Amino acid sequence: MRTQKGSFDLFQKTIEILDGNGALLVSGSPPNAMTIGWGTIGIIWGRPIFIVYVRPTRYTYQLMEKSEDFSVNFLLGKYSAEIGICGARSGRDTDKISRCNFTMVKGLLIPTPYIAESDFHYECRIIERNTLDPGTLDQLIINRYYPIKDFHRLYFGEILGVFSE
Repeated sequence: MRTQKGSFDLFQKTIEILDGNGALLVSGSPPNAMTIGWGTIGIIWGRPIFIVYVRPTRYTYQLMEKSEDFSVNFLLGKYSAEIGICGARSGRDTDKISRCNFTMVKGLLIPTPYIAESDFHYECRIIERNTLDPGTLDQLIINRYYPIKDFHRLYFGEILGVFSE
């Protein structure tokens, strides 16, 4: 059974995993999982916020544009191959959930499901969408991360709940 944690109780572990193998962003209907390594957690507008970054070239972008919420799932240890699949394959032509044998469970506070195999997950409601502005972004960052000018869309998710086993 999952128990609810405070919005920042798993902050350190969240940052370590994002900086390592990454987490799985789940959105859409039917749900799709995409590996993310970029994320930001903090307080904005007096609310706990998880910002996820999605390029417009990704299938997940289409799903997020139609979504009102998302889950971010953190799997430890033995799931590195599955995390790799979700980062290398597109949901346009692969049912990554089935391929990875993940069990989807309806969110506890949102309609979007979470991955039952995750050690912990965040449930977030989208309250803002914003695309990076190349006119104000450091040129060194553009050169390194955006050679084809596919600037990320940022999804500001109000953290409604953080749950762990």
